[in-house]
Amino acid sequence: MSKQYLTTHTVDNAHVTDIFSLAATPTALLSASGSSTLHVHSAKDQTFPLIQSLNNAHKLGCHHIAVSRNGRIAASAGFGGEVKIWKLSASGSGDWELHGELDTSSGSASKRAGEVWAVALSEDGAFLAATSYDGRINVWGLETPEGKKIQEYETGSAGSGSFGLCVDLSPDGKWTASGHQSGAVYVFNNATGKLQYSLPGLVKPVRTVAFSPAGTRLAAAGDASLIALYDMKFGEHVGNLTGHAAWITSVDWSDTGEYLLSGAFDGKVKVWSIDRAACVATHSETDKALWSVKWLPKTGKNEMFVTAGANRSLTFYREATGI
Repeated sequence: MSKQYLTTHTVDNAHVTDIFSLAATPTALLSASGSSTLHVHSAKDQTFPLIQSLNNAHKLGCHHIAVSRNGRIAASAGFGGEVKIWKLSASGSGDWELHGELDTSSGSASKRAGEVWAVALSEDGAFLAATSYDGRINVWGLETPEGKKIQEYETGSAGSGSFGLCVDLSPDGKWTASGHQSGAVYVFNNATGKLQYSLPGLVKPVRTVAFSPAGTRLAAAGDASLIALYDMKFGEHVGNLTGHAAWITSVDWSDTGEYLLSGAFDGKVKVWSIDRAACVATHSETDKALWSVKWLPKTGKNEMFVTAGANRSLTFYREATGI
């Protein structure tokens, strides 16, 4: 049985360049693009009005933004190699404030582009994981003095690993997963500091990885145009979701873990039923690349999601059932 979603609202020209990344909180949607400004849209209003612009956040633009599940901490990574940490104001105004910048230099080397690429935050915002150009996965403790690096995972010998394109932290903090240009997918055990699984199934660049809400499944996708699903108990490849005809750039689990959202380079967004291992909805508002797709926190009985990409707009969808 298919599901129907209606386009409820579009924010045209939300940024002046491609929108590369989205992060959703219970009250706001954060967006990042190739411009120097981050935008915050209110999720309390169905028109998602712009409520704050974080100007000159990243001089060369921002390619990834992530937020903790509690909606209080955000991290953004720029093309200049910098990572900035943001905190929701304690005043209740809904504004975001710059909390600091991570020291992302490697040893005695100066900060450089690619030292940090993709970023992910733990549920409470206490830890940040990031990929790098040479395959290393670094974890910082944001509650440590000056954001101390507390873990470094190697995926190759002496910095010879494949570019890390994506990363995610499991909701329980047990695992760190990364996807690489080589097609490799790795899962690290944060308690032991060791590689837990090297996962099979993808041989082309992996652009997105995401743990299910319960942390029992991992979805990985990219240039192979399919979504590989893995069971985290034994690191088994348990199936593929097929139907996209272009690179898959972004995946996101619904809060219940029943559905998976995916966006692709050809502008198509799909909703997948995990139980049925089938696509239940496909939409295409643009023929330009979608760089990020996100479920929005459920506030009513109908699900909502948002897409963004090369058309520089935010497009919002709501489940048609019950409307």
